Amino acid sequence: MPLIQVTIGRGRSPEQLNALGQAITDAVESSIGAKRESIRVVLTECEPEHWFVGGETLAELRASGRR
Repeated sequence: MPLIQVTIGRGRSPEQLNALGQAITDAVESSIGAKRESIRVVLTECEPEHWFVGGETLAELRASGRR
């Protein structure tokens, strides 16, 4: 049973998260032939203030327009 874990910065709509989960499921099914019902996807949202890129928070990068 494939388990795919994705950590993503908080800020996407429920519809976007659903689309991501569906797309990942589709990709796993088509790429390795796993049965759809056996595929598990876990999306974990992280607060932008807790995610660092090059020493700056994602919140800072978003505010500056660099992310």
